[in-house]
Amino acid sequence: MQEKTSVIVVTDMYHPAQDPGDNFDILTAYSLPEIDLLAVILDVTEKFRSPYANDNNPMFRDMRGLGRDPGIVPMSQLNYIYNRKVPFAPGPFVPMKGPDDTMEDTPAYGQRGICLMLETLRRAAGQVEVLSFGSARTIAAAYNREPDLMLEKVRRVHLSAGSSDPGFLEWNVLLDPNAIRCLLDSRLPVALYPCATGDGPFAYGRHNSFWLLPNLSFVRDMHPRLRRYLAFAFLHESRMDFLRAVEEEARAEQLAELDGMSHNVWETAIWAEVSGRALVRRADGSFRLLPRALCKQGDTVLPGELVPCTAIVYDNGAYEVKLHGKERGSLPQRWLYERGDPHENEAALREALPALYRSFDICSHKE
Repeated sequence: MQEKTSVIVVTDMYHPAQDPGDNFDILTAYSLPEIDLLAVILDVTEKFRSPYANDNNPMFRDMRGLGRDPGIVPMSQLNYIYNRKVPFAPGPFVPMKGPDDTMEDTPAYGQRGICLMLETLRRAAGQVEVLSFGSARTIAAAYNREPDLMLEKVRRVHLSAGSSDPGFLEWNVLLDPNAIRCLLDSRLPVALYPCATGDGPFAYGRHNSFWLLPNLSFVRDMHPRLRRYLAFAFLHESRMDFLRAVEEEARAEQLAELDGMSHNVWETAIWAEVSGRALVRRADGSFRLLPRALCKQGDTVLPGELVPCTAIVYDNGAYEVKLHGKERGSLPQRWLYERGDPHENEAALREALPALYRSFDICSHKE
């Protein structure tokens, strides 16, 4: 039996959702048998709690008029659905003052995420993979408080942020440039998964992780409670009885609305890496995300790996990388995601990821 990978997730998952992709992707953490989800830190940026983010940068404007708060509701739903007690807490709501900020002068409520990360690492029997989908300020502040603990217990930080071209300032970098500066100037091992290219967050390159899922019709074939959970998130529901809501069947009109939605995806590459899964073309021509041990003769493993690199980080949080080649030896401290032809990668994932989500089941979990 494969040993589970211990994981701490930092995610900017809000309620109601800002980007329901965060609610979508965290199902992987609960569902994959290879993952031992130790804790979830809810990354929060104060200005996105208001109904309208009246920002000079159009990337930060939300014209739906939704006020939102940390994703306490979706986390409670998931613990309820999976009969688990995964601990979660919010991180600081405000950006770091500088790359060496410990954030100990911020409100106590937002420090809970930093404390949870450090406490979880102290309790962990072995090393932990830390996944960052958001600003990364909680990870940076935790490192500034207890660098020795972080260096001992963090096997690798998987950073979903930035651009493969430093000329484009990507969303997660803009949330807190000092957090990116802290991590990339630190001694922590960091794997980089750029969200964007120089042409933006929805462009395609060999080293960025974006791909487009054209519709969500496969949600109809998922476990009923997961189907209802996703409808709740994607349709921005705000019911007070949010636990009972996932017990009900999604209505036909809700499923029809989901069918027509496309979905921007950035996180799949990280989940494949930490779970030890490969994107595979099977002998019959189908595509699946499979544990590498289950690959059979006739299967073809498609590109998707981390290659050694160096990274130079600038004051604005943008970074520039230089590849070292693919030779293995002593593990480097920086890696860059490489997926080969991005359009072939996307075509394969459009079949493989829905198949994976349709396979997700709900079972009791021994803590």
